[in-house]
Amino acid sequence: MKTFQASEARTRFLRILDEVERGESVTVTRHGKTVARIVPIPLSERMRHEQIKQAIAGILEIRKRTKPVSIEEILSARDEGRG
Repeated sequence: MKTFQASEARTRFLRILDEVERGESVTVTRHGKTVARIVPIPLSERMRHEQIKQAIAGILEIRKRTKPVSIEEILSARDEGRG
């Protein structure tokens, strides 16, 4: 785990994020005391966020190609076939 003084972390923040993205954990200190730890998000969680973004994009694409449906049409379809 790499350690950076707070002032150095401020000037190298984007480089530190690159390291964290590659799986490295980073500790930030101030006056010799640890004040923060930057750790990568687990791959499974990153993949889940990507899947959600893709699902939303797919829904928005479908909405572009279909006409709006009224609440009456939804209720009618739900109740169709009920006796």
